Amino acid sequence: MWFRVLRSGRIRLRPLLGVGAARILICRAPNWERPKFSGSRPWTMSSVKASTVSNDLQEFSSFFERIAQDLTAEEWGHPEIGDAISRLREVLQYNTPGGKCNRGMTVLASIRELLGPTKLDEETTQRALVVGWCVELLQAFFLVADDMMDNSVTRRGHPCWYRKEGIGLDAINDSFLLESCIYRLLRKYCRDQGYYLNLLELFLETSYQTELGQALDLITAQPGKVDLARYTETRYKSIVKYKTAFYSFYLPVAAAMFMAGIDREEDHRNARTILLEMGEFFQIQDDYLDCYGDPSVTGKIGTDIQDNKCGWLVVEALKRVNPEQRGMLEENYGRDDADKVQRVKQLYEDLDLCAVYRQYEEESYQRLQILISQHANGLSKEIFLGLARKIYKRQK
Repeated sequence: MWFRVLRSGRIRLRPLLGVGAARILICRAPNWERPKFSGSRPWTMSSVKASTVSNDLQEFSSFFERIAQDLTAEEWGHPEIGDAISRLREVLQYNTPGGKCNRGMTVLASIRELLGPTKLDEETTQRALVVGWCVELLQAFFLVADDMMDNSVTRRGHPCWYRKEGIGLDAINDSFLLESCIYRLLRKYCRDQGYYLNLLELFLETSYQTELGQALDLITAQPGKVDLARYTETRYKSIVKYKTAFYSFYLPVAAAMFMAGIDREEDHRNARTILLEMGEFFQIQDDYLDCYGDPSVTGKIGTDIQDNKCGWLVVEALKRVNPEQRGMLEENYGRDDADKVQRVKQLYEDLDLCAVYRQYEEESYQRLQILISQHANGLSKEIFLGLARKIYKRQK
């Protein structure tokens, strides 16, 4: 595929001989952008949201084939590495698109808010799309590796990559390929920009932070070694902060800030204060959905209980159990046995953790509103309010 950016900023795809048709992606686009209207044509809020989602969906998802082309076309048919490049394209197509695309879309939405329509030219829009897909590539890298470590079954409604026939542990190297693609794209599109070094350091630091969080997660929840004394609120918050919050929330917003020329540490510190809190909120939702979510909606089968995870539900349960219930939890948690998993879920029901979660969700959302009012300062509050609205009461 090749594409042309129209003056409106939208992208038109054209077929290119020798390259497959663009894969149709299912991405959820941000719904917090300010709509633009002309004339006196009547409109409703629902039509505004539908139009915004449709435009952003086309703009972001259509760009993926350009990304895949950039990463594979140069060496396509190379006598030495042609087979490896074919494998890379397969890895990209299976693991990168198909998710909600929230992280990547946040780059585009944030830079629009920070620059405004008068300063957001076609080249800047294109770079924002590239950086957004770099965030999605980082997510794909983490997920391919994480699914193997957690022995997960499905991802985004399909078998995890390592579970596909003929893949297995070769997926380890495939995850490395996904990570390497990030830096090839940044070099190609952003090398001549003043913020290039900041972006490189941001992605490298975020990868390190996330891998530290994964290490904490693995150390705390070793298979076959159930030690409920490790599952403290302090440890849980540390895991969430490093494993999820930095790359899911701070990374895309910070990338847009650097691209918009906002590089003062004070501004980034204020953004982190809000976004790390938001990341904790998001991960607690994820832990809840792992147990109570509908797999047909979430796209994955929850395994936190049998995987011995230090999750929000077990941490909250430990605050409330009596000695007998704690003994039952020690006997059943972290065991890959359907009956034992069900006993843990029944304990959660007895403790009414669904009600605890609903109360937490409301209180956390209100706390986010306060943080935004206190720390957004010179930044656009709409970036943070939009993200908060987007994850509030989510089901997947």
